[in-house]
Amino acid sequence: MKHSDHVHLLQNGIPPEGGIWADFGSGAGTFTLALAELIGPSGDIYSIDQDQGTLREQAQAMRFKFPSRNAHYVRADFTHPLDLPMLDGVVMANALHFQPDVAKDKLLKQILDYLRPGGRLIVVEYNVDRGNVWVPYPTSYATWESIAARNGFVATQLLARVPSRFLGEIYSALSMKREE
Repeated sequence: MKHSDHVHLLQNGIPPEGGIWADFGSGAGTFTLALAELIGPSGDIYSIDQDQGTLREQAQAMRFKFPSRNAHYVRADFTHPLDLPMLDGVVMANALHFQPDVAKDKLLKQILDYLRPGGRLIVVEYNVDRGNVWVPYPTSYATWESIAARNGFVATQLLARVPSRFLGEIYSALSMKREE
């Protein structure tokens, strides 16, 4: 996929006013860069990954492509508690499918705690429920709706779909934390 595909998958879930966002399991940072483009220079991004090398590469790419963006690179396992400010949103792109189904509920409750009331979770995932060695625990959109509701998220909606040579299709979905 190209940068424009990453932006397309996120754009309908990102409000224009910036905010404080995190990219959980950011990997090479392709969705971190898309997030940076969408939230603009007034936003803050926390890019979280376990690999320090990819975080360094992300920082370099961010300085080159979006030098005015405020980004923080956190080497951590996002399944463990993190020291983060209250977030306006979280992006999990191709990261949830590494979590066994039994672990997804615990992780999503943790993410809900990081979000401000009305905060957003954008999931980018393969639209299948059967995995393989490389994508062990994918979650179709229909299954995501159930998982999100079960864990306290509301207003779940499909944002976009793009074809994928690998497992057929990738979708993005937005789920919200309830306003208090």
